[in-house]
Formats: sequence, C-alpha cells, structure tokens
Amino acid sequence: MVIGALHVEVHVPNAQSLKDRRSVLKSLKDQLRGRFNIAVAEVEADEKWQRAAIGIAAVGDTRASVEGALRQVTQWLRGTPAVHLIRIEEAYF
Repeated sequence: MVIGALHVEVHVPNAQSLKDRRSVLKSLKDQLRGRFNIAVAEVEADEKWQRAAIGIAAVGDTRASVEGALRQVTQWLRGTPAVHLIRIEEAYF
C-alpha cells in the first residue's frame, strides 16, 4: 500500500471576505472528491481572505498509480479558474 499526499497553497483571487474564500474552497473540495475519489481537507486555517492551504491524500497499490492520480489532480488544479496555485509539496509513504 502506498499513500500519497499533497500540500497545496492557493490564491483565491475573487475572495473579498472569509465567507467568499470558504465558499470557493468548499466547491473546490467537493469537485476534487467527486472527480478523483481522494481525501481533501483545508489545513492551516488562515485568516487571510485570498490565501488558503489544502491537504490532499490518495491511496493505492503502487507508487506509480498514486503518482498518476496526484498528477491528474495537480493538472486539474492548474486549469481551474477559481484558484491560482502558489505552491505544491508532495510526499509518499
């Protein structure tokens, strides 16, 4: 069993309040769960309106399958207009 994790920092350009940011992140997390069957959570709760961090985890039989799944997640995140990626960190266990 292989576990892959991403720590993703994002900029939410259209957020004018914490409520706006929460709304965008909720939608983003729901879409990620539905499309990729992964675990997603907001981490490092920050009081900045336009910045957030999310944690993503995937589990699989081989490292190649988990890397492939997380690569698809990363590509999808790069293409979504709701957020801009600041930084992504990967870890495998």
